[in-house]
Amino acid sequence: MLKSGGGKSLQDLLDETPDLVRYFFNETLAPHYRARTSLTAAYIPPEFTNWRDEQRAWRETAILFDQSHHMPELFLSGPDALRLLERLGINTFVNFAPDRAKQFVACTPRGHVIGDCIAYCHAPESFELISGMSVLNWVQYQAQAGGYKVSIERDDPTPFNAAGRRVKYRFQLEGPNAAKIFGELADAGAPEIAFFHTARVKIRGHEVLVLRHGMAGHMGVELSGPYDEMAAVRSAILEAGRKHGLVPGGTKTYFSTIFEFGWMPYPLPGIYTGEELRGFREWLSADGWEANAQLAGSFYSSNIEDYYVTPWDLGYGHILKFDHDFIGREALEKLAKQPRRSKVTLVWNRDDVLRVFASQFGAGPRFKSLDFPVAYYGWPHFDEVRAAGGRLAGLSCHCGYSNNEGEMLSLAMLEDVFTTPGTPVELTWGEPNGGSKKPHVERHEQVRIRATVAPVPYARSVQRLKRAAIGESRGALAS
Repeated sequence: MLKSGGGKSLQDLLDETPDLVRYFFNETLAPHYRARTSLTAAYIPPEFTNWRDEQRAWRETAILFDQSHHMPELFLSGPDALRLLERLGINTFVNFAPDRAKQFVACTPRGHVIGDCIAYCHAPESFELISGMSVLNWVQYQAQAGGYKVSIERDDPTPFNAAGRRVKYRFQLEGPNAAKIFGELADAGAPEIAFFHTARVKIRGHEVLVLRHGMAGHMGVELSGPYDEMAAVRSAILEAGRKHGLVPGGTKTYFSTIFEFGWMPYPLPGIYTGEELRGFREWLSADGWEANAQLAGSFYSSNIEDYYVTPWDLGYGHILKFDHDFIGREALEKLAKQPRRSKVTLVWNRDDVLRVFASQFGAGPRFKSLDFPVAYYGWPHFDEVRAAGGRLAGLSCHCGYSNNEGEMLSLAMLEDVFTTPGTPVELTWGEPNGGSKKPHVERHEQVRIRATVAPVPYARSVQRLKRAAIGESRGALAS
Protein backbone atom coordinates (compact mmCIF):
# COMPACT_ATOMS: atom_id res chain seq x y z
CA MET A 1 0.00 0.00 0.00
CA LEU A 2 1.23 3.48 -0.87
CA LYS A 3 0.89 6.58 1.26
CA SER A 4 -2.18 8.68 0.53
CA GLY A 5 -3.11 12.20 1.59
CA GLY A 6 -2.17 12.88 5.18
CA GLY A 7 -1.67 9.23 6.14
CA LYS A 8 1.33 8.10 8.12
CA SER A 9 4.40 7.23 6.06
CA LEU A 10 7.01 4.52 6.48
CA GLN A 11 9.42 7.28 7.55
CA ASP A 12 6.97 8.32 10.27
CA LEU A 13 6.91 4.73 11.51
CA LEU A 14 10.70 4.54 11.59
CA ASP A 15 10.95 7.85 13.44
CA GLU A 16 8.73 6.55 16.25
CA THR A 17 10.28 3.06 16.39
CA PRO A 18 13.50 3.06 18.41
CA ASP A 19 14.42 -0.58 17.63
CA LEU A 20 13.37 -1.53 14.11
CA VAL A 21 14.76 -5.07 14.21
CA ARG A 22 12.90 -5.81 17.43
CA TYR A 23 9.74 -4.39 15.87
CA PHE A 24 10.05 -6.54 12.74
CA PHE A 25 10.74 -9.63 14.86
CA ASN A 26 7.76 -9.20 17.16
CA GLU A 27 5.08 -6.77 16.05
CA THR A 28 4.39 -7.13 12.33
CA LEU A 29 2.01 -9.16 10.22
CA ALA A 30 3.86 -10.77 7.32
CA PRO A 31 2.81 -9.18 4.02
CA HIS A 32 3.26 -12.23 1.79
CA TYR A 33 0.72 -14.93 1.01
CA ARG A 34 3.18 -17.74 1.76
CA ALA A 35 2.90 -16.73 5.40
CA ARG A 36 -0.82 -15.90 5.26
CA THR A 37 -2.37 -18.62 3.14
CA SER A 38 -5.88 -17.61 4.24
CA LEU A 39 -5.60 -14.60 1.92
CA THR A 40 -5.61 -16.79 -1.18
CA ALA A 41 -7.29 -19.98 0.08
CA ALA A 42 -10.61 -18.81 -1.34
CA TYR A 43 -9.06 -18.81 -4.83
CA ILE A 44 -6.40 -21.53 -4.71
CA PRO A 45 -6.41 -24.34 -2.12
CA PRO A 46 -3.22 -25.22 -0.25
CA GLU A 47 -3.46 -28.71 -1.78
CA PHE A 48 -5.61 -30.11 -4.57
CA THR A 49 -4.61 -33.66 -3.68
CA ASN A 50 -1.54 -33.70 -1.44
CA TRP A 51 1.65 -31.72 -1.72
CA ARG A 52 3.87 -34.81 -1.89
CA ASP A 53 2.25 -36.10 -5.07
CA GLU A 54 2.02 -32.58 -6.44
CA GLN A 55 5.79 -32.16 -5.96
CA ARG A 56 6.35 -35.46 -7.77
CA ALA A 57 4.23 -34.23 -10.66
CA TRP A 58 6.69 -31.50 -11.63
CA ARG A 59 9.46 -34.13 -11.72
CA GLU A 60 7.58 -37.06 -13.26
CA THR A 61 4.59 -35.81 -15.30
CA ALA A 62 3.28 -32.24 -15.27
CA ILE A 63 1.73 -29.69 -12.94
CA LEU A 64 -0.34 -26.55 -13.45
CA PHE A 65 0.19 -23.67 -11.03
CA ASP A 66 -2.26 -20.78 -10.79
CA GLN A 67 -0.36 -17.50 -10.28
CA SER A 68 -3.37 -15.30 -10.95
CA HIS A 69 -4.06 -14.06 -7.43
CA HIS A 70 -0.95 -13.48 -5.32
CA MET A 71 1.48 -11.52 -7.49
CA PRO A 72 1.25 -7.73 -7.92
CA GLU A 73 1.77 -6.29 -11.38
CA LEU A 74 2.70 -2.94 -12.82
CA PHE A 75 2.09 -1.87 -16.42
CA LEU A 76 4.50 0.80 -17.64
CA SER A 77 4.16 2.67 -20.93
CA GLY A 78 5.36 5.88 -22.57
CA PRO A 79 8.37 7.36 -24.33
CA ASP A 80 10.53 7.27 -21.18
CA ALA A 81 9.55 3.77 -20.04
CA LEU A 82 12.71 2.00 -21.22
CA ARG A 83 14.91 4.85 -20.00
CA LEU A 84 13.35 4.50 -16.54
CA LEU A 85 14.00 0.75 -16.43
CA GLU A 86 17.58 1.26 -17.59
CA ARG A 87 18.11 3.83 -14.86
CA LEU A 88 16.86 1.46 -12.16
CA GLY A 89 17.91 -2.01 -13.34
CA ILE A 90 21.33 -3.58 -12.81
CA ASN A 91 20.67 -5.73 -15.90
CA THR A 92 21.78 -5.03 -19.42
CA PHE A 93 19.02 -3.88 -21.74
CA VAL A 94 20.82 -4.75 -24.96
CA ASN A 95 18.42 -6.75 -27.16
CA PHE A 96 15.47 -6.18 -24.82
CA ALA A 97 12.89 -6.40 -27.56
CA PRO A 98 9.10 -6.97 -27.70
CA ASP A 99 9.52 -10.76 -27.83
CA ARG A 100 11.58 -11.00 -24.65
CA ALA A 101 11.43 -11.00 -20.87
CA LYS A 102 14.09 -10.72 -18.20
CA GLN A 103 14.74 -10.93 -14.47
CA PHE A 104 14.75 -7.28 -13.45
CA VAL A 105 16.78 -6.38 -10.34
CA ALA A 106 16.98 -2.94 -8.71
CA CYS A 107 19.34 -1.69 -6.01
CA THR A 108 19.70 1.32 -3.73
CA PRO A 109 22.45 3.88 -4.25
CA ARG A 110 24.52 1.88 -1.72
CA GLY A 111 24.21 -1.31 -3.77
CA HIS A 112 21.69 -3.15 -1.61
CA VAL A 113 18.92 -5.05 -3.37
CA ILE A 114 15.43 -3.53 -3.25
CA GLY A 115 13.86 -6.43 -5.07
CA ASP A 116 13.46 -8.31 -8.32
CA CYS A 117 10.66 -9.18 -10.69
CA ILE A 118 9.99 -10.50 -14.17
CA ALA A 119 9.84 -7.78 -16.82
CA TYR A 120 8.04 -8.34 -20.13
CA CYS A 121 8.66 -6.12 -23.12
CA HIS A 122 5.38 -5.97 -25.07
CA ALA A 123 6.34 -3.09 -27.39
CA PRO A 124 9.13 -0.50 -27.59
CA GLU A 125 7.26 1.71 -25.09
CA SER A 126 5.20 -0.91 -23.24
CA PHE A 127 6.36 -3.12 -20.36
CA GLU A 128 4.82 -5.35 -17.71
CA LEU A 129 6.49 -5.99 -14.33
CA ILE A 130 5.32 -9.06 -12.44
CA SER A 131 5.75 -9.77 -8.70
CA GLY A 132 8.19 -8.11 -6.31
CA MET A 133 6.07 -5.53 -4.46
CA SER A 134 9.02 -3.49 -3.21
CA VAL A 135 10.66 -3.17 -6.61
CA LEU A 136 7.30 -2.25 -8.21
CA ASN A 137 6.91 0.48 -5.58
CA TRP A 138 10.43 1.69 -6.32
CA VAL A 139 9.74 1.90 -10.06
CA GLN A 140 6.51 3.85 -9.51
CA TYR A 141 8.17 6.22 -7.06
CA GLN A 142 11.09 6.94 -9.38
CA ALA A 143 8.74 7.46 -12.31
CA GLN A 144 6.85 10.12 -10.39
CA ALA A 145 9.76 11.72 -8.55
CA GLY A 146 11.95 11.84 -11.65
CA GLY A 147 9.37 13.38 -13.94
CA TYR A 148 9.55 10.58 -16.51
CA LYS A 149 7.08 10.64 -19.39
CA VAL A 150 5.39 7.37 -18.51
CA SER A 151 1.99 6.16 -17.46
CA ILE A 152 1.56 3.51 -14.79
CA GLU A 153 -1.25 1.10 -14.06
CA ARG A 154 -1.12 -0.97 -10.87
CA ASP A 155 -2.86 -4.32 -10.58
CA ASP A 156 -2.84 -5.43 -6.95
CA PRO A 157 -3.21 -9.04 -5.73
CA THR A 158 -6.80 -10.27 -5.62
CA PRO A 159 -7.36 -9.95 -1.82
CA PHE A 160 -6.42 -6.24 -1.96
CA ASN A 161 -7.65 -5.38 -5.44
CA ALA A 162 -10.19 -2.58 -5.38
CA ALA A 163 -11.72 -3.89 -8.61
CA GLY A 164 -12.21 -7.31 -7.05
CA ARG A 165 -10.55 -8.94 -10.04
CA ARG A 166 -7.22 -8.94 -11.85
CA VAL A 167 -6.32 -7.56 -15.26
CA LYS A 168 -4.78 -10.87 -16.32
CA TYR A 169 -4.77 -14.51 -15.33
CA ARG A 170 -1.41 -16.28 -15.15
CA PHE A 171 -0.63 -20.00 -15.20
CA GLN A 172 2.63 -21.93 -15.01
CA LEU A 173 2.78 -25.29 -16.82
CA GLU A 174 5.73 -27.39 -15.64
CA GLY A 175 7.13 -30.90 -15.82
CA PRO A 176 8.60 -33.34 -18.36
CA ASN A 177 5.26 -33.57 -20.17
CA ALA A 178 4.67 -29.82 -20.27
CA ALA A 179 5.96 -29.46 -23.83
CA LYS A 180 3.65 -32.22 -25.11
CA ILE A 181 0.67 -30.64 -23.41
CA PHE A 182 1.46 -27.18 -24.74
CA GLY A 183 1.94 -28.58 -28.23
CA GLU A 184 -1.55 -30.08 -28.17
CA LEU A 185 -3.08 -26.97 -26.61
CA ALA A 186 -2.04 -24.41 -29.21
CA ASP A 187 -4.68 -24.22 -31.95
CA ALA A 188 -2.11 -23.92 -34.73
CA GLY A 189 0.60 -25.96 -33.02
CA ALA A 190 3.27 -24.77 -30.61
CA PRO A 191 5.87 -22.40 -32.06
CA GLU A 192 9.55 -22.65 -31.22
CA ILE A 193 10.19 -20.23 -28.36
CA ALA A 194 13.71 -19.52 -27.09
CA PHE A 195 14.34 -19.41 -23.34
CA PHE A 196 12.87 -16.25 -21.74
CA HIS A 197 11.31 -15.23 -25.05
CA THR A 198 7.59 -14.80 -25.64
CA ALA A 199 5.10 -15.67 -28.36
CA ARG A 200 1.36 -15.36 -28.86
CA VAL A 201 -0.77 -18.41 -29.57
CA LYS A 202 -4.46 -19.23 -29.55
CA ILE A 203 -5.93 -21.81 -27.20
CA ARG A 204 -9.53 -22.74 -28.02
CA GLY A 205 -9.78 -19.42 -29.84
CA HIS A 206 -8.43 -17.35 -26.93
CA GLU A 207 -5.22 -15.37 -27.52
CA VAL A 208 -2.60 -16.32 -24.94
CA LEU A 209 0.82 -14.78 -24.28
CA VAL A 210 3.42 -17.49 -23.69
CA LEU A 211 6.73 -17.05 -21.88
CA ARG A 212 9.13 -19.95 -22.07
CA HIS A 213 11.02 -20.58 -18.86
CA GLY A 214 11.33 -23.23 -16.19
CA MET A 215 10.75 -23.38 -12.44
CA ALA A 216 11.30 -27.06 -11.75
CA GLY A 217 13.90 -28.30 -14.21
CA HIS A 218 11.93 -28.53 -17.45
CA MET A 219 11.21 -26.18 -20.31
CA GLY A 220 7.94 -24.96 -18.89
CA VAL A 221 5.72 -22.15 -20.10
CA GLU A 222 3.96 -19.28 -18.38
CA LEU A 223 0.58 -18.50 -19.92
CA SER A 224 -1.31 -15.23 -19.47
CA GLY A 225 -4.29 -13.45 -20.95
CA PRO A 226 -7.42 -11.43 -20.11
CA TYR A 227 -8.83 -12.35 -16.70
CA ASP A 228 -12.31 -12.98 -18.10
CA GLU A 229 -10.90 -15.85 -20.16
CA MET A 230 -9.17 -17.58 -17.24
CA ALA A 231 -11.71 -20.34 -16.64
CA ALA A 232 -11.92 -21.32 -20.31
CA VAL A 233 -8.15 -21.50 -20.75
CA ARG A 234 -7.64 -23.38 -17.48
CA SER A 235 -10.24 -25.96 -18.46
CA ALA A 236 -8.56 -26.43 -21.83
CA ILE A 237 -5.15 -26.96 -20.20
CA LEU A 238 -6.47 -29.51 -17.71
CA GLU A 239 -8.39 -31.36 -20.42
CA ALA A 240 -5.37 -31.57 -22.74
CA GLY A 241 -3.10 -32.57 -19.87
CA ARG A 242 -5.24 -35.32 -18.39
CA LYS A 243 -3.72 -38.11 -20.49
CA HIS A 244 -0.23 -36.80 -19.75
CA GLY A 245 -0.64 -36.96 -15.98
CA LEU A 246 -1.19 -33.23 -15.46
CA VAL A 247 -2.34 -32.28 -11.96
CA PRO A 248 -3.22 -28.86 -10.51
CA GLY A 249 -0.83 -27.64 -7.82
CA GLY A 250 -1.82 -25.91 -4.59
CA THR A 251 -0.07 -23.11 -2.78
CA LYS A 252 1.88 -25.45 -0.48
CA THR A 253 3.48 -27.05 -3.50
CA TYR A 254 3.95 -23.79 -5.38
CA PHE A 255 5.93 -22.13 -2.60
CA SER A 256 8.12 -25.23 -2.20
CA THR A 257 9.50 -25.17 -5.75
CA ILE A 258 12.32 -22.82 -4.75
CA PHE A 259 14.26 -25.44 -2.78
CA GLU A 260 15.02 -27.40 -5.93
CA PHE A 261 15.49 -24.60 -8.45
CA GLY A 262 17.17 -22.06 -6.17
CA TRP A 263 15.35 -18.73 -6.45
CA MET A 264 15.52 -16.59 -3.30
CA PRO A 265 12.39 -14.43 -3.41
CA TYR A 266 11.60 -11.21 -1.60
CA PRO A 267 14.76 -10.19 0.26
CA LEU A 268 14.44 -7.50 2.89
CA PRO A 269 14.64 -4.30 0.80
CA GLY A 270 17.67 -2.23 1.78
CA ILE A 271 15.67 0.97 2.16
CA TYR A 272 15.29 1.60 5.89
CA THR A 273 18.48 3.66 6.34
CA GLY A 274 20.23 6.38 4.38
CA GLU A 275 19.17 9.99 3.96
CA GLU A 276 19.24 9.50 0.17
CA LEU A 277 16.17 7.23 0.49
CA ARG A 278 14.15 9.44 2.82
CA GLY A 279 11.93 10.63 -0.02
CA PHE A 280 11.03 7.04 -0.91
CA ARG A 281 10.24 6.20 2.71
CA GLU A 282 8.06 9.32 3.01
CA TRP A 283 6.20 8.18 -0.11
CA LEU A 284 5.55 4.67 1.25
CA SER A 285 2.74 3.95 3.69
CA ALA A 286 3.24 3.00 7.35
CA ASP A 287 0.93 0.02 6.86
CA GLY A 288 2.25 -1.15 3.49
CA TRP A 289 4.45 -4.03 2.41
CA GLU A 290 7.78 -2.57 3.52
CA ALA A 291 6.35 -1.66 6.93
CA ASN A 292 5.29 -5.26 7.60
CA ALA A 293 8.49 -7.19 7.04
CA GLN A 294 8.49 -10.12 9.46
CA LEU A 295 12.01 -11.11 10.46
CA ALA A 296 12.56 -14.56 11.92
CA GLY A 297 15.25 -17.13 12.61
CA SER A 298 18.28 -17.60 14.80
CA PHE A 299 20.26 -14.67 13.39
CA TYR A 300 19.57 -11.53 15.39
CA SER A 301 21.33 -8.20 15.00
CA SER A 302 20.32 -4.81 16.35
CA ASN A 303 21.46 -3.26 13.05
CA ILE A 304 18.83 -3.52 10.31
CA GLU A 305 21.56 -3.14 7.68
CA ASP A 306 22.91 -6.58 8.63
CA TYR A 307 19.81 -8.00 6.94
CA TYR A 308 20.41 -6.19 3.65
CA VAL A 309 21.66 -8.22 0.69
CA THR A 310 23.63 -7.59 -2.49
CA PRO A 311 23.06 -9.10 -5.96
CA TRP A 312 25.79 -11.68 -5.31
CA ASP A 313 24.04 -12.92 -2.17
CA LEU A 314 21.00 -13.82 -4.27
CA GLY A 315 22.93 -15.31 -7.19
CA TYR A 316 22.46 -12.31 -9.48
CA GLY A 317 26.13 -11.53 -10.03
CA HIS A 318 25.95 -12.95 -13.56
CA ILE A 319 23.22 -10.52 -14.63
CA LEU A 320 24.94 -7.44 -13.17
CA LYS A 321 26.24 -5.45 -16.15
CA PHE A 322 28.13 -2.16 -16.01
CA ASP A 323 27.21 -1.25 -19.60
CA HIS A 324 24.81 1.53 -18.59
CA ASP A 325 24.34 4.12 -15.86
CA PHE A 326 22.00 2.94 -13.11
CA ILE A 327 21.27 3.70 -9.47
CA GLY A 328 23.78 1.83 -7.34
CA ARG A 329 26.39 1.33 -10.07
CA GLU A 330 29.23 3.12 -8.29
CA ALA A 331 28.65 1.21 -5.05
CA LEU A 332 28.40 -2.14 -6.86
CA GLU A 333 31.62 -1.50 -8.79
CA LYS A 334 33.39 -1.13 -5.44
CA LEU A 335 31.66 -4.15 -3.90
CA ALA A 336 32.66 -6.28 -6.91
CA LYS A 337 36.29 -5.97 -5.83
CA GLN A 338 35.66 -6.99 -2.22
CA PRO A 339 35.07 -10.38 -0.55
CA ARG A 340 31.40 -11.28 -0.72
CA ARG A 341 28.83 -14.02 -0.18
CA SER A 342 27.42 -16.41 -2.75
CA LYS A 343 24.24 -18.45 -2.94
CA VAL A 344 24.40 -22.17 -2.14
CA THR A 345 22.13 -25.03 -1.15
CA LEU A 346 22.48 -26.61 2.29
CA VAL A 347 21.52 -30.27 2.67
CA TRP A 348 20.48 -30.82 6.28
CA ASN A 349 21.75 -33.82 8.23
CA ARG A 350 18.94 -36.38 8.41
CA ASP A 351 19.73 -37.51 11.96
CA ASP A 352 19.60 -33.92 13.18
CA VAL A 353 16.30 -33.32 11.39
CA LEU A 354 14.86 -36.45 13.01
CA ARG A 355 16.07 -35.13 16.37
CA VAL A 356 13.92 -32.02 15.87
CA PHE A 357 10.89 -34.17 15.14
CA ALA A 358 11.62 -36.44 18.11
CA SER A 359 11.71 -33.41 20.42
CA GLN A 360 7.97 -32.90 19.83
CA PHE A 361 7.27 -36.03 21.90
CA GLY A 362 7.67 -36.46 25.62
CA ALA A 363 8.61 -33.85 28.18
CA GLY A 364 11.08 -31.94 26.01
CA PRO A 365 13.08 -29.88 25.45
CA ARG A 366 11.03 -28.80 22.43
CA PHE A 367 12.91 -27.54 19.41
CA LYS A 368 11.23 -25.24 16.88
CA SER A 369 8.87 -27.45 14.92
CA LEU A 370 9.55 -28.17 11.26
CA ASP A 371 6.62 -27.66 8.92
CA PHE A 372 6.60 -29.54 5.61
CA PRO A 373 7.06 -28.80 2.81
CA VAL A 374 7.89 -25.16 3.66
CA ALA A 375 9.67 -24.76 7.01
CA TYR A 376 10.79 -21.12 7.13
CA TYR A 377 8.50 -19.06 9.36
CA GLY A 378 9.51 -15.47 8.66
CA TRP A 379 9.36 -13.16 5.70
CA PRO A 380 12.28 -12.91 5.39
CA HIS A 381 13.97 -15.66 7.44
CA PHE A 382 17.63 -15.74 8.55
CA ASP A 383 19.40 -18.55 10.42
CA GLU A 384 23.04 -18.41 11.50
CA VAL A 385 25.39 -20.74 9.62
CA ARG A 386 28.77 -21.44 11.21
CA ALA A 387 31.86 -23.21 9.92
CA ALA A 388 34.22 -25.47 11.84
CA GLY A 389 35.58 -23.51 14.79
CA GLY A 390 32.42 -21.46 15.17
CA ARG A 391 33.09 -18.72 12.62
CA LEU A 392 29.95 -17.17 11.15
CA ALA A 393 29.98 -18.35 7.55
CA GLY A 394 26.72 -16.78 6.42
CA LEU A 395 22.96 -17.06 6.65
CA SER A 396 20.43 -19.74 5.76
CA CYS A 397 17.13 -18.37 4.47
CA HIS A 398 14.41 -20.32 2.67
CA CYS A 399 14.21 -23.88 3.98
CA GLY A 400 11.93 -26.85 3.39
CA TYR A 401 11.52 -30.40 2.23
CA SER A 402 11.77 -31.86 -1.27
CA ASN A 403 9.87 -35.09 -1.71
CA ASN A 404 11.66 -35.60 -5.03
CA GLU A 405 15.07 -35.47 -3.40
CA GLY A 406 14.02 -36.92 -0.05
CA GLU A 407 16.00 -34.17 1.67
CA MET A 408 15.56 -31.15 3.89
CA LEU A 409 17.14 -28.25 2.01
CA SER A 410 17.76 -24.56 2.48
CA LEU A 411 19.04 -21.73 0.33
CA ALA A 412 21.89 -19.88 1.98
CA MET A 413 24.26 -16.96 1.47
CA LEU A 414 27.80 -17.94 2.51
CA GLU A 415 31.19 -16.29 2.32
CA ASP A 416 32.96 -17.53 -0.80
CA VAL A 417 35.56 -19.50 1.15
CA PHE A 418 32.78 -21.80 2.42
CA THR A 419 30.89 -22.39 -0.84
CA THR A 420 32.76 -25.46 -2.12
CA PRO A 421 30.31 -28.38 -2.44
CA GLY A 422 30.83 -30.86 0.36
CA THR A 423 31.89 -28.26 2.93
CA PRO A 424 30.43 -29.13 6.36
CA VAL A 425 28.66 -26.35 8.28
CA GLU A 426 26.19 -26.03 11.14
CA LEU A 427 23.07 -23.90 11.24
CA THR A 428 21.20 -22.85 14.35
CA TRP A 429 17.50 -23.68 14.18
CA GLY A 430 15.10 -21.70 16.34
CA GLU A 431 15.01 -18.17 17.68
CA PRO A 432 16.94 -16.74 20.64
CA ASN A 433 15.40 -16.48 24.11
CA GLY A 434 12.72 -19.07 23.53
CA GLY A 435 11.22 -17.45 20.47
CA SER A 436 9.72 -14.13 19.39
CA LYS A 437 6.19 -12.81 19.93
CA LYS A 438 5.03 -13.88 16.47
CA PRO A 439 1.77 -15.77 17.09
CA HIS A 440 2.76 -18.72 14.89
CA VAL A 441 6.09 -19.22 16.73
CA GLU A 442 5.71 -21.53 19.71
CA ARG A 443 8.03 -21.45 22.75
CA HIS A 444 11.07 -23.56 21.95
CA GLU A 445 14.81 -24.07 22.41
CA GLN A 446 17.49 -23.64 19.79
CA VAL A 447 19.34 -26.59 18.29
CA ARG A 448 22.34 -27.00 16.02
CA ILE A 449 21.79 -28.84 12.75
CA ARG A 450 24.65 -30.12 10.67
CA ALA A 451 24.49 -29.45 6.95
CA THR A 452 26.57 -29.93 3.82
CA VAL A 453 27.12 -27.29 1.15
CA ALA A 454 25.75 -28.28 -2.27
CA PRO A 455 25.25 -26.53 -5.62
CA VAL A 456 22.36 -24.25 -6.39
CA PRO A 457 20.11 -25.19 -8.06
CA TYR A 458 20.19 -28.50 -6.22
CA ALA A 459 18.08 -30.63 -8.56
CA ARG A 460 20.17 -31.98 -11.44
CA SER A 461 17.28 -31.44 -13.83
CA VAL A 462 17.32 -27.73 -13.02
CA GLN A 463 21.10 -27.60 -13.44
CA ARG A 464 20.72 -29.04 -16.95
CA LEU A 465 17.99 -26.51 -17.75
CA LYS A 466 20.17 -23.64 -16.54
CA ARG A 467 23.13 -24.76 -18.68
CA ALA A 468 20.87 -25.08 -21.73
CA ALA A 469 19.41 -21.61 -21.12
CA ILE A 470 22.86 -20.06 -20.81
CA GLY A 471 23.83 -21.66 -24.09
CA GLU A 472 20.75 -20.24 -25.78
CA SER A 473 21.38 -16.78 -24.34
CA ARG A 474 24.95 -16.71 -25.59
CA GLY A 475 23.79 -17.77 -29.01
CA ALA A 476 21.17 -15.02 -29.08
CA LEU A 477 23.69 -12.36 -28.08
CA ALA A 478 26.10 -13.53 -30.76
CA SER A 479 23.45 -13.35 -33.48
